[in-house]
Amino acid sequence: MKKTLFTSTALVLLAGAAAAQVSFSGYGRFGLGYQEDRQITDINGDVTDTDVSLVSRFRLNIDGMAVTDGGVEFSARVRLQADDSPAFNEQNSASLNGARYSVQYGGFRVDAGNVAGSFDNMPNYYGFEPGLEAFTGQYTGVDYDFLAYSSTGSGSNAVYASYTAGGFFFGASYDQEAFLDNDRWDIGGSYTFNNFTAALTYGENEIDQSLLVFTLGADFDRFSGTLFVGDEDLDLAAGAPDIDGTVYGLSLSFDVGAATSILASYGTGTGDDDDEGYGVAFVHDLGGGVSLKGGIGAEGPKDDSYMVGDLGVLFNF
Repeated sequence: MKKTLFTSTALVLLAGAAAAQVSFSGYGRFGLGYQEDRQITDINGDVTDTDVSLVSRFRLNIDGMAVTDGGVEFSARVRLQADDSPAFNEQNSASLNGARYSVQYGGFRVDAGNVAGSFDNMPNYYGFEPGLEAFTGQYTGVDYDFLAYSSTGSGSNAVYASYTAGGFFFGASYDQEAFLDNDRWDIGGSYTFNNFTAALTYGENEIDQSLLVFTLGADFDRFSGTLFVGDEDLDLAAGAPDIDGTVYGLSLSFDVGAATSILASYGTGTGDDDDEGYGVAFVHDLGGGVSLKGGIGAEGPKDDSYMVGDLGVLFNF
């Protein structure tokens, strides 16, 4: 009887394993990070310079998937992530974020829960980000708060739908912010032709703020580049910081050898108080999913930017 029970249980588990899959993926990175004039005030009130600190991240994606007899795929993801806290030169505990649920059939997909919206999914929005920590990007001048996937928090309880057909891609999201009474939505599309991908995305919220972004990406063998141009209207009150208007940037990647690439990026906006960021970096492939990465640049307000940089190792698994 006991053997029969064990055998039956094993068969049920095997049958379940055949119908569903659980997979793991992610990366780890660690190295040294630099930020000009960074200081820490300890519990005694003493101020210490900490320009250089140990930086790290561990990220583990946990994905579960099941497919119906008709070919409809259902999946869910949670992410376990631990980051450093360079401002205090401390390590943070790993924690799970909010779950994302998905259903997909052919080129149509719907995500619910902790989702990335149209800007977060937009081709070439982020471009090539320099450094181990991706300390800057062509999007630096953007201040509009769009729907984005949260790696360390619960995220928004939103919906994102997308459709892919040939070189065309279309996506839209809606996020009901009941607590803050500030619903937001966005919509975008892209088209890939030859060596180019052009994309346009628009989003707005209930307090009359909006963002429109156009990106163009090109890939020519050893050289790749992205262009970023947008306009944001934040409906700012009189006397507020001047961060409205046009935002723009670009990023480049050039393969200088079989295993080494040079990256560069610049981003800002036309507002007097917009942030400005730029950087140059390298990536050297060590094989086996391991790469050596480092960069140097500057971040912060136009009239008060500070130098940043990093160097370390990233390994994918």
